[in-house]
Amino acid sequence: MADRSLEGMALPLEVRARLAELELELSEGDITQKGYEKKRSKLIGAYLPQPPRVDQALPQERRPPVTPSSASRYHRRRSSGSRDERYRSDVHTEAVQAALAKHKERKMAVPMPSKRRSLVVQTSMDAYTPPDTSSGSEDEGSVQGDSQGTPTSSQGSINMEHWISQAIHGSTTSTTSSSSTQSGGSGAAHRLADVMAQTHIENHSAPPDVTTYTSEHSIQVERPQGSTGSRTAPKYGNAELMETGDGVPVSSRVSAKIQQLVNTLKRPKRPPLREFFVDDFEELLEVQQPDPNQPKPEGAQMLAMRGEQLGVVTNWPPSLEAALQRWGTISPKAPCLTTMDTNGKPLYILTYGKLWTRSMKVAYSILHKLGTKQEPMVRPGDRVALVFPNNDPAAFMVAFYGCLLAEVVPVPIEVPLTRKDAGSQQIGFLLGSCGVTVALTSDACHKGLPKSPTGEIPQFKGWPKLLWFVTESKHLSKPPRDWFPHIKDANNDTAYIEYKTCKDGSVLGVTVTRTALLTHCQALTQACGYTEAETIVNVLDFKKDVGLWHGILTSVMNMMHVISIPYSLMKVNPLSWIQKVCQYKAKVACVKSRDMHWALVAHRDQRDINLSSLRMLIVADGANPWSISSCDAFLNVFQSKGLRQEVICPCASSPEALTVAIRRPTDDSNQPPGRGVLSMHGLTYGVIRVDSEEKLSVLTVQDVGLVMPGAIMCSVKPDGIPQLCRTDEIGELCVCAVATGTSYYGLSGMTKNTFEVFPMTSSGAPISEYPFIRTGLLGFVGPGGLVFVVGKMDGLMVVSGRRHNADDIVATALAVEPMKFVYRGRIAVFSVTVLHDERIVIVAEQRPDSTEEDSFQWMSRVLQAIDSIHQVGVYCLALVPANTLPKTPLGGIHLSETKQLFLEGSLHPCNVLMCPHTCVTNLPKPRQKQPEIGPASVMVGNLVSGKRIAQASGRDLGQIEDNDQARKFLFLSEVLQWRAQTTPDHVLYTLLNCRGAIANSLTCVQLHKRAEKIAVMLMERGHLQDGDHVALVYPPGIDLIAAFYGCLYAGCVPITVRPPHPQNIATTLPTVKMIVEVSRSACLMTTQLICKLLRSREAAAAVDVRTWPLILDTDDLPKKRPAQICKPCNPDTLAYLDFSVSTTGMLAGVKMSHAATSAFCRSIKLQCELYPSREVAICLDPYCGLGFVLWCLCSVYSGHQSILIPPSELETNPALWLLAVSQYKVRDTFCSYSVMELCTKGLGSQTESLKARGLDLSRVRTCVVVAEERPRIALTQSFSKLFKDLGLHPRAVSTSFGCRVNLAICLQGTSGPDPTTVYVDMRALRHDRVRLVERGSPHSLPLMESGKILPGVRIIIANPETKGPLGDSHLGEIWVHSAHNASGYFTIYGDESLQSDHFNSRLSFGDTQTIWARTGYLGFLRRTELTDANGERHDALYVVGALDEAMELRGMRYHPIDIETSVIRAHKSVTECAVFTWTNLLVVVVELDGSEQEALDLVPLVTNVVLEEHYLIVGVVVVVDIGVIPINSRGEKQRMHLRDGFLADQLDPIYVAYNM
Repeated sequence: MADRSLEGMALPLEVRARLAELELELSEGDITQKGYEKKRSKLIGAYLPQPPRVDQALPQERRPPVTPSSASRYHRRRSSGSRDERYRSDVHTEAVQAALAKHKERKMAVPMPSKRRSLVVQTSMDAYTPPDTSSGSEDEGSVQGDSQGTPTSSQGSINMEHWISQAIHGSTTSTTSSSSTQSGGSGAAHRLADVMAQTHIENHSAPPDVTTYTSEHSIQVERPQGSTGSRTAPKYGNAELMETGDGVPVSSRVSAKIQQLVNTLKRPKRPPLREFFVDDFEELLEVQQPDPNQPKPEGAQMLAMRGEQLGVVTNWPPSLEAALQRWGTISPKAPCLTTMDTNGKPLYILTYGKLWTRSMKVAYSILHKLGTKQEPMVRPGDRVALVFPNNDPAAFMVAFYGCLLAEVVPVPIEVPLTRKDAGSQQIGFLLGSCGVTVALTSDACHKGLPKSPTGEIPQFKGWPKLLWFVTESKHLSKPPRDWFPHIKDANNDTAYIEYKTCKDGSVLGVTVTRTALLTHCQALTQACGYTEAETIVNVLDFKKDVGLWHGILTSVMNMMHVISIPYSLMKVNPLSWIQKVCQYKAKVACVKSRDMHWALVAHRDQRDINLSSLRMLIVADGANPWSISSCDAFLNVFQSKGLRQEVICPCASSPEALTVAIRRPTDDSNQPPGRGVLSMHGLTYGVIRVDSEEKLSVLTVQDVGLVMPGAIMCSVKPDGIPQLCRTDEIGELCVCAVATGTSYYGLSGMTKNTFEVFPMTSSGAPISEYPFIRTGLLGFVGPGGLVFVVGKMDGLMVVSGRRHNADDIVATALAVEPMKFVYRGRIAVFSVTVLHDERIVIVAEQRPDSTEEDSFQWMSRVLQAIDSIHQVGVYCLALVPANTLPKTPLGGIHLSETKQLFLEGSLHPCNVLMCPHTCVTNLPKPRQKQPEIGPASVMVGNLVSGKRIAQASGRDLGQIEDNDQARKFLFLSEVLQWRAQTTPDHVLYTLLNCRGAIANSLTCVQLHKRAEKIAVMLMERGHLQDGDHVALVYPPGIDLIAAFYGCLYAGCVPITVRPPHPQNIATTLPTVKMIVEVSRSACLMTTQLICKLLRSREAAAAVDVRTWPLILDTDDLPKKRPAQICKPCNPDTLAYLDFSVSTTGMLAGVKMSHAATSAFCRSIKLQCELYPSREVAICLDPYCGLGFVLWCLCSVYSGHQSILIPPSELETNPALWLLAVSQYKVRDTFCSYSVMELCTKGLGSQTESLKARGLDLSRVRTCVVVAEERPRIALTQSFSKLFKDLGLHPRAVSTSFGCRVNLAICLQGTSGPDPTTVYVDMRALRHDRVRLVERGSPHSLPLMESGKILPGVRIIIANPETKGPLGDSHLGEIWVHSAHNASGYFTIYGDESLQSDHFNSRLSFGDTQTIWARTGYLGFLRRTELTDANGERHDALYVVGALDEAMELRGMRYHPIDIETSVIRAHKSVTECAVFTWTNLLVVVVELDGSEQEALDLVPLVTNVVLEEHYLIVGVVVVVDIGVIPINSRGEKQRMHLRDGFLADQLDPIYVAYNM
């Protein structure tokens, strides 16, 4: 069939022949598209007419660059075989093109995902294995993956194309040249390829075009090999870069892409929906309301259709075994089955005589040679597996009839190739449930099965233990003379079980009785007009379905001769079946549309084909609506070779109902077959609307003939009670007949729903007393009793109330240019349920040679085409490398296995495009902020509802009587001097090294003397004045403590600063420099080692070393004492500055006065009951917050001994902290989350060996995690569980809470009640409401109390916007009033005005006198049933998260940690996650612990889980290496630094996906 553009030219025959060869090479994937284009243009270059120059008329910037691909449009897309024609009709192709051309006007601006180079490289040609021919990558199975056949099609012949173009454009386009831009709309479709190729839009004001990015940017810098292990922490730039904030754009390609995404999302979405159903809370998910204008069925109620009477022919045998016996004895020489080898030569002819004698042998052996005489293994009625390869129908046939003669039930299944075939586990489950213990197989197959080293066949995964029995004649003994099989008339015993794979991958066995088997053969014989000794060519799988019914069963009943063509031969020679039809003058052929398509591709080389002998060409997958195009194209080509139109007989079948309908072969060639052109829009509502073919979205269906003889058919509504459909309504076809399956083996419930259906009329009366069987086919009975099928129940996807068929979506995707993009039509479409609706997912294998840009372009086009034609959004489109999807035994895609891989994140796609924004239309309405209620109504409302104002306080300091000597002193420096005099040799501090030995210790007097020397040094060498600031840059240890008191003695204000990391000076030194500058330090004290480091060459590269203040090294101190020790004049003067980087990346220093410091120490002493006789182990960083206070101050105030364990030492010895706690019999210990995590991860497997080393934690009374965040309940619980065996009491583990304005608000002391945990509704929390729920209820979030409120601390919960007090059930900002509040921020820039209200806020109503500090954290108070130390009911404080970090999305407040927890759970390879927002887009960064191949698996899973659990659409998913998410010393994620790093493009991500 020549191209349209070649019709007009007289091409020499040899050129045409060479062209045909090229076509074949291309369709088989032997040459690339490019190679094909090149060779083809060479061949016909000379013969091409020069096209008219239409392009001159195009405006300058619209002219497409003429590349080979756009040039090829001049010769209208190549002829039929040129591409994978699977499921294609030309009409549909043009419809898709036109739809895309329409989209072209409103160009999509979707940013292309960016990939790391190493990920791109792997998709190059050499990384691919050639398609694996053994298991047939040519796609035997249909889209559904259940080898039901892939309907294919072909570009009809010349006249058909002409007819189509007229039908579509209504104009008489000239056929010689296809550059007919003048003829109305047709030019648009032809020009689509170039329009798509066009990359630049000249108009710069438009949003940046996607494609311009791809070339320069999508490939990232390749990382040097081997450097990943020792990679230093990522650099997020300096302070200057941090302040990017929301308003300031960062000039980088990432933000440009996000901007583009934002522009795309601003486009109007689908029409908004109005009504909602309540999802058990105020958050209302929209529910799709029926569109008032949607088409509704209007016809009358249908009538059941009755097939013709099943005629009783006198010589029909009483059973199939009787037929075999008759033919085997009266015409033993008649051929029954001829098998072919891979060269197409007859391999073997099985005669009826041989079939009869061998089947008897098999029957005898099964019954008498297995097991013992007393205990036979198989008795009549038992089930036996038949495992035969597709190229050995003769052995299968003998075994099958052997089973029938022995009255055992054959269960034919596929040959298992490996231990883990796709779906083989489910087959094993079927065998197990059928009680199969014996498998019959052939010699060759038995040898080919996988074997263990001992030569045994291993047990396949999920299979029962089987005895493999070879049925070759030479292995069997002859039955004795007196033995004869018992041949009786057909009865209701089970004859055989046919397996069926369901949509979810489970395998069911459909039982067929002997009566049904015989009646089915009779019905087929009558419908097809079979006569004795006819020849039939069978290309289908003979183990099930149409191939079994015609080629094994009905053929024997009529003594026909079957020519069986194995699949392996079809792959080598697609024309083989046509050649056999000619050679044997066959009357009937059984094929799938795929076989017709392959024949079209290859037919050109054949001269002498004659198909006039065929009276019937049975198309087994006629039930797939897309098979019509193959039938039409096949007829067009082969009409000239003697094929008659009326010969083509599509049939519809299902495992449950066997043959449902078949078109009868007629002799009347004038009556054209029935067709319907249906509106696809109507079909989605289940309504039949005949459409003119002018419309884009139509489905053309052919009839599958009439109802079977002796059967009644009706169609019922697909869901709900089986009510009869109206005449213009699509329903599930149901059949009532003898010739059907009777049950799913062993599953009575499912059997009832499928095999025992009583269709009702609208009045509710059943239409018949006999049960009907659901066929699983969707369709209708048209005029004249013709049956039409429009899809399968299995392929049905109901998206927001509309029904779509997977086959139709596949057809549209495959019609998108370039057609050859999807690897040999290997494409799967299924739906996944996300957020209460089905979402469409398309997975396809892409060609090995396609570039990133090709893939992305193709994906975008597919989305647009499906949106235009089906009016439905695709949720996810994933491309995988060629040959990687799980296959069914005959090479099709195993759908349920593919879906399973997708859902568990092990599909490993190489490209993913998610479009949640367009297809998720049922999100809850964004929350509208209510106008604020006045104070009076709040008070009244709280009174009426019985709620109290949320406030609480710790014990009152004034009322606590204690003999606290230290209270006499106002200043810590005085306390130290007093202790040095009264208890000089009392040890205050013990520092441990990494081996757990004492590295250093300090008594009261040693500390006092050391501090004096440092004071002298500051005054003499530093010439410092009273009140000067001194930066202390020390590693965690004793020097730091001495230096601190030295500063107090000298009257200076100390600031503790974490020293720079020697291995990572570039990132850590700038922070040190910044703190020194911001704190206005006049001097910097440190050790000799760090002193050298600060002046080193590496330091000079990172900062300007000349601007350091005076640096004093305290390793050699002066020997003298100071003249006098400075005593501050006023307790409110500054004692020290506390600098810390908050989680939002802000560096904030707070001022601590002497009074606050002493009050702080006292409060902790009382809460933890600290006395000189006590020992406390501290494993914290001593640089800020409570960590610093516990490390440096508390021991001096309370006199207890502090055992100091630097957290950095745990990296070399994770057990150090716990061993020290055990060794020193410590009762109270403090640590950080990072320490706890290190112990949980590092010691998880070592608890036994630690126990053996004598580790005992039973004395621990309190183990407090010092934190400034919501308690990490999962971590504390796993820590408690893990060390429970070592004596740790779970009640001992608790957390504290502090923040910048007050370094410790809560701390679990020794005497208070145990920490409590509550479960709150996460959805209520988003609305700032607290609603308690039961543990384990949906959307519940566990929150643990953050320790007990410290003595002297008062707390109130206030509305952060209005500053009014809130009730108990509200989430609000925690405000604190206490003697140890910090007195203000310390910053140079004088912008204290911004934060002034952080330290002195007043409530807007209620108690307006008290001055409160605002913590910046959201939380709530709950009065518990427990009693406090002073007998009151205990109020628990629950911290939910930082106000700065909370994200406002859709009018609701989200806390990053909640989303992160969900994401970490989504896939085993996600180790850490951080989220932030940017211009209202939610960005999710995940750290991947696994191969880079898994990066793209995470994108759909992350999107799904955030949608399901948080009702949010993720805008960008960034996959990065482990360790990229920055974490501060307290183990808190620095999300804002991460955001700045992302926007400045410093993360080196593995993959960035922009969800459209």
